[in-house]
Amino acid sequence: MEELEKRILRYLQTEPRHKHTVSHLLEAFQMVSSSDFIRLNRILEKMEREYLVFRNTHNEFLTQSQAKVMEGRLSVNRMGVGFVDMEDEKSYRIETADLASAMHGDLVLIQALKIPPFAKVIAIKERAKDTIVGTLLVRGKKIYFEADDERLKERKVRLSYSKDFLVIDGLKVVGHITGYGNPLDVIILKAIGHKDDPGTDIASILVDHEIPLEFPDEVVEELKFIPREVQSEQLLGRKDLRNQTFVTIDGDSSKDFDDAVSVERNEDGYRLWVSIADVSSYVKEDTALDREAQQRSFSTYVVDRVVPMLPHELSNGICSLNPHVNRLTLTCEMQISKKGQIVFYDVYPSVINSKERMTYNKVNQILIGDESVMKEYASMGDFFMALLECADAIRHERVNKGAINFEHPETSMDLDEKGKPIRIYAKRRGVSEEVIEDCMIAANVAVAKYLQEHKIPGIYRIHEEPSAKRIKEYRHLAEILGKPFTLKASNIRPKNVQQFLTSIQDEHSAPVLNMMMLRTMQKARYDIQNLGHFGLAEQDYLHFTSPIRRYPDLIVHRMLWKYVFDGNKKWNKDKDNSRNQEFAEHASRQERNCADAEYACLDMKKAEYMQDHLGERFDGIIIGVTRFGVFVQLENTVEGLVQTRSIPGDYYMFHEDRNELIGQRNGVTYRIGQAVKVKVVEADKQKGNVTFEFVLPRQKFQDNRGKKSLDSRRREEDSISYWDNPKDRKQKFEKDKKKPKIYKDHAKRKKESHKLFDKKRHKKKIRYR
Repeated sequence: MEELEKRILRYLQTEPRHKHTVSHLLEAFQMVSSSDFIRLNRILEKMEREYLVFRNTHNEFLTQSQAKVMEGRLSVNRMGVGFVDMEDEKSYRIETADLASAMHGDLVLIQALKIPPFAKVIAIKERAKDTIVGTLLVRGKKIYFEADDERLKERKVRLSYSKDFLVIDGLKVVGHITGYGNPLDVIILKAIGHKDDPGTDIASILVDHEIPLEFPDEVVEELKFIPREVQSEQLLGRKDLRNQTFVTIDGDSSKDFDDAVSVERNEDGYRLWVSIADVSSYVKEDTALDREAQQRSFSTYVVDRVVPMLPHELSNGICSLNPHVNRLTLTCEMQISKKGQIVFYDVYPSVINSKERMTYNKVNQILIGDESVMKEYASMGDFFMALLECADAIRHERVNKGAINFEHPETSMDLDEKGKPIRIYAKRRGVSEEVIEDCMIAANVAVAKYLQEHKIPGIYRIHEEPSAKRIKEYRHLAEILGKPFTLKASNIRPKNVQQFLTSIQDEHSAPVLNMMMLRTMQKARYDIQNLGHFGLAEQDYLHFTSPIRRYPDLIVHRMLWKYVFDGNKKWNKDKDNSRNQEFAEHASRQERNCADAEYACLDMKKAEYMQDHLGERFDGIIIGVTRFGVFVQLENTVEGLVQTRSIPGDYYMFHEDRNELIGQRNGVTYRIGQAVKVKVVEADKQKGNVTFEFVLPRQKFQDNRGKKSLDSRRREEDSISYWDNPKDRKQKFEKDKKKPKIYKDHAKRKKESHKLFDKKRHKKKIRYR
């Protein structure tokens, strides 16, 4: 930034009362020559382009705050309405007409309008994406492009493609957006597959979220120079733990093993070793492999595949801690007291040789005493019982600190050979999953303390305390459900949340209160500042244990090598901190993107599964209530909407203060946490939506409903939810204007016209008296 730019900004901020026109600024800076005038105009135009200053209708220059301009990420819902959430918890609504050409996820500048909370987009600083996924539709000689993104369904698209591209009806393609106007200008890049081919549906979602399915050629080329086995020269300076009993414990289908554990009992408690694959020894800084891993940041796990952060040659090969082979690792060695406290820790490079590749299911069977499995692994002795005791002690200490345990079942899905879901069920964690989790958390805490003590740059996993607004909303919900949560945000601690959730764990409303508390929490993110982890009740925490599938873990490993293991080399900490912050922010964004892709795949497959169950009835629980309907979750984790207008027998009003729908005549109430029975009436795979209807006992008022006139019934249905959509509201008012009053009885119509005539005549007499 030039010196004059700094002076202009400083002057605008310190002299806000003046009308800062060009002539006023020339006078203020004592610029009198024509060259000064040209220079000032050039600087101001440059500052406008960079959104440092803004010009109003009177040609006065304002700073960002003076112009009431704010920066934020745009979220657009399926109705085409945009929202921008600010850090101070304010949220601005942007109508479709005020979005300009901005799309979902764009970094935008918005200006508040006179009526809060409305705003308009005035500039787009950064486009979230430059690609679009959709289906080609061939209709005669015309070719249409139907976008997969529901928010772009109504957007016109001007399509172009190369001469040798073969257009097929129903072909899924990815295109590059070259123009963001209306219509969108799109050039087809490549085909994904036909929409009816197995796996194309999942691949389309991944590509739409810009998660690459293949690795670039330069990455594949670099893989040729990475050894497939550990070399003898790589063992220098490493602690040899190959005679130590290490095992990996993972899921049945896992192929990338990045952590192994070993444990021994001693007089003071337990000696625990957590060894993690030393990926940093193979993925060197600023290589093509490293840049691709940084761009991806995470492995993405969807229902039919894993999209890895690293190529399979590394993630399933030399970096994976496969059994009975030497592998390079970084080890966190800890002494765990009998009370579960970490009383000693050390971190060092090592080499291990895993003795067994265990699965969660087999370890669970051993822990419950399954004789056949215990016989199969008799050589391990009481290793797993010692590991369980050590993990139990760690968990006991975590609970004492106030760590919050959110009981939220995960969705599991079985697919047939064509990718069609044949079973959906809620999967709950077993004891062995909790054992590994406790060991990994202990290692993450120890390494975070190690970085703090040695003043090593790193990336921390932080989880800030919930906002006052969210706590207030949760307190209100808990009160409605009869389980008062009395604490205020100003003095809330993890222990308080833990105690409340424990106190209601046997209640019928526990699943909903658990889920809503999870939504109340801030999203965990990555940062170079060690701000603590509220949910785990830990002051020092980072991610160290999964460098194969998380890039922040790889950065932590790299910093340990740079500042500790590689000797006394001098490194630029400021430069590393700056780069690490960029990596942390990108990883936080990419983590949300991967999660969105995973949820989109689940929602689509759930809707596809429910297409085979139309008309069937299920038990569920209400997890959300809005003006337009009630959200219900089934026991198999499928969620769907019961539209307000579909509830028979009454007119239902939404009471926002209590989050309830209440019938105006019969008083029937629907609220969060309520058990209901529903019938599946619609399932849309493309949108990932499921629609339910309540299964209600037949009541007297339902018979009367059928006797109402057609006009009366239509008026009741139209008045339920048209306020939610401005487009519906406009259509309704236009329809009401045009709708003539119809009388079936001729005599009644004649009588009404006479009344109207007498009324007008009476008014006329009064006026001329």
